[in-house]
Amino acid sequence: MARYTGPSCRLCRRENIELFLKGERCYTDKCAIKRRNYPPGQHGQGRPKVSNYGIQLREKQKVRRIYGVLEKQFRGYFEEADRMRGVTGENLLSLLERRLDNVVYRLGFASSRTEARILVRHNHFTLNGRKANIPSIQLKAGDVVELKEKSRKIACISESLDAVVRRGIPQWLELDKDSFKGVVKLLPAREDIAMPIQEQLIVELYSK
Repeated sequence: MARYTGPSCRLCRRENIELFLKGERCYTDKCAIKRRNYPPGQHGQGRPKVSNYGIQLREKQKVRRIYGVLEKQFRGYFEEADRMRGVTGENLLSLLERRLDNVVYRLGFASSRTEARILVRHNHFTLNGRKANIPSIQLKAGDVVELKEKSRKIACISESLDAVVRRGIPQWLELDKDSFKGVVKLLPAREDIAMPIQEQLIVELYSK
C-alpha cells in the first residue's frame, strides 16, 4: 500500500516542523515536536551533513505530507503548475490549496486534512448542490461547499467548527457557520499560505 499508515507525529519530527496532522493534539503540550524536537530513529540526535539535493528533497516531502498527496499525484500537480501562466511554485501551492479536502479543512469542518479526506470520501459534503466525494476535486472561485443535513450533528464536525477560531479561516474563503456552508471567494494567493514553505526548492528539484 502506497499511502503512509504509520505514526503521524513521526512525520512531523522527520521534517522538524509541525505539520498539524493530528488536529487539536498539535496545539497541546502532547505535540511530538515540543516533546522530542529531533528526527526519529537511533541516529536522530546526530548532526548529519545535508546536501543541496537533500534540502530540496526534504522540502518536497514536507509539502507532500502537509497536503497528504502521493508522489505520483504530486508530480502531476507540478507538471500542471509548470504549464500554467505565472510562477510555477506559486501555481503548485494554489493547486494544492484548492483541493476539496483542503478546503473542507480550511473552513473548519475537520480538525486535520486526513479527517477532512475521510469526511469527503463518506459523502458528507456537496459541491454546488451536487454530490462530491472525491478529495482531489479542484475548486474554483464561486464554488459552494455545504455539509449535508444528515451530517450536521456529527460530534467531530461540531467540535472542529467550535475550534476554528484558533486556527482562523483564510481570506479567500468565507464560512457561514449557521448554515454549515463555505464559499470560495477567490483563488488563493501566495500570501494566504502561512506555512513556512520554500516552493522554489521544489521547482529546483524537479527541474534537474
